[in-house]
Amino acid sequence: MQLDTVIFDIDGLLVDSEPLWNHAAAEVFKQYGVNLTEEQYHSTTGLRTKEFVQWWFNYFNIGDTELKVVEKKIVDLVLQKIESTGNMMPGVPYIFDFFHKRNFKIGLATSSPPELIELVVKMTGIAPYVKAAASAEDLPYGKPHPQVYLNCASMLGSHPTHCLCFEDSFNGLVAAKAARMKCVIVPHVTQQKDERFGAADLKISSLQNFGELHLNLVS
Repeated sequence: MQLDTVIFDIDGLLVDSEPLWNHAAAEVFKQYGVNLTEEQYHSTTGLRTKEFVQWWFNYFNIGDTELKVVEKKIVDLVLQKIESTGNMMPGVPYIFDFFHKRNFKIGLATSSPPELIELVVKMTGIAPYVKAAASAEDLPYGKPHPQVYLNCASMLGSHPTHCLCFEDSFNGLVAAKAARMKCVIVPHVTQQKDERFGAADLKISSLQNFGELHLNLVS
């Protein structure tokens, strides 16, 4: 099947924001007596903030009356942290130029809110390349449900089987595959040995390592 569309996740893939989400969640959760281990945090990477909060509040038997307040606190804090200390991941300008030169339609699909999409697009300078951006924030289900990827493909006028996705989380990988799309996984350095990533069509250590040979392998 001829690929003509590429869709990127954002958090942890285009910007090194996963540690910032972790720190923000830790700061807010601490107010409620909750301390997540690194393993616990990574197990819910890729979920929407409201699902992340609800999951751990249920796990620690905390009432749900504060869910929306906690969600907003975390998102606001993350936006502040990304704007002040966020770093673009290696290879971002390269990979967007790579697909632009090959006439691919380019989109973004994320569990994060639109405000974060706008911030990351601005700080990475990818606005000229991006033709569609889909957020799962207001969808009935976020990743690992495929809807946000299907929505992005629809916005681009692309068939799902003509799409290649780039992800960094297992939940995102499941979403992409459930949408019947090809998926390249670019795990965080601490998760490179996660055997679940074997479900991806290709695993690479950095966006800057992707080239023509890899495109041929997944096409």
